[in-house]
Amino acid sequence: MFFQEPELQYEVTVEEPDPHFAKLLQQAIGGQEGEMRVAMQYMFQAWALPEEYKEYRNLLMETAAEELGHIEMLASAVTKNLRGSPKQMSEDAQETAATAAAMTGQNPRQFLSAGQSAMPVDSNGAPFTGNYIVASGNLAGDLYANVMAESTGRTLATRLWEYTDDPGMKDMLSYLIARDTMHQNQWLAALETLDDPVPVPASFPQEQENQDFNYTFMSTRREQQPDPGRPWTEGEAPDGKGQFSYAAEQPGDGEVIAPEPDPMTNDVPNRTAQSGETDESADSDAANESTSTDE
Repeated sequence: MFFQEPELQYEVTVEEPDPHFAKLLQQAIGGQEGEMRVAMQYMFQAWALPEEYKEYRNLLMETAAEELGHIEMLASAVTKNLRGSPKQMSEDAQETAATAAAMTGQNPRQFLSAGQSAMPVDSNGAPFTGNYIVASGNLAGDLYANVMAESTGRTLATRLWEYTDDPGMKDMLSYLIARDTMHQNQWLAALETLDDPVPVPASFPQEQENQDFNYTFMSTRREQQPDPGRPWTEGEAPDGKGQFSYAAEQPGDGEVIAPEPDPMTNDVPNRTAQSGETDESADSDAANESTSTDE
């Protein structure tokens, strides 16, 4: 159940409307680092949790609802940057709406499809996609994904803050950056309350893992390199369940040879014996093809 109030979560003001900045702000709405992503991500994570995890479900839903408020703030900011701008399309210079919008750096569809309003798209105009959402059903894994989502969202907000000179936009973005700081820390704090936050899933019995490789850093360099002596190649692992080690090479075994395809796929063309191939092998291939044809 949801309720709404006709009031922004935080005041949004624009002193000098800028259609180009409105286009950039769209990334914070419908982009991969945007607020639509985290709002939906936290909701679907919450809806997957059983009753025994209601404390975490409440945490996720509280934050998801806050993120909906951020979408509203950013949509308001986009609209205020689009309307009333001295850079907006003038009737004298306008050949077509799309051309004039492009000349201001605006996404033409913000004018053509939305009447100078925000849209559920990114800064390139690509529609928001649910493929951005991480909701695995595993609480620990999802919380790690949430830390990443908030960190990339904060990075985006700081870049937008650096880009604009508008005091109102800097103030709004400063608020959003602060909330990203809080959300990163709350997800990290939630992870610390779990008995086994790593490895994910912790419910899988580790004795079923290959014990020769579950705490081994494996070098993939062509020429063998000595152990660099880094925290991830020696000493105790963060989960306290193993000791890091170093392998200068990969195990290596077997050849990359595909099994014979089903004749019904028609994958392999007829061929004659090649240089270096024995007549016996060619005859064998021919016999197989003949048997397939007879069937």
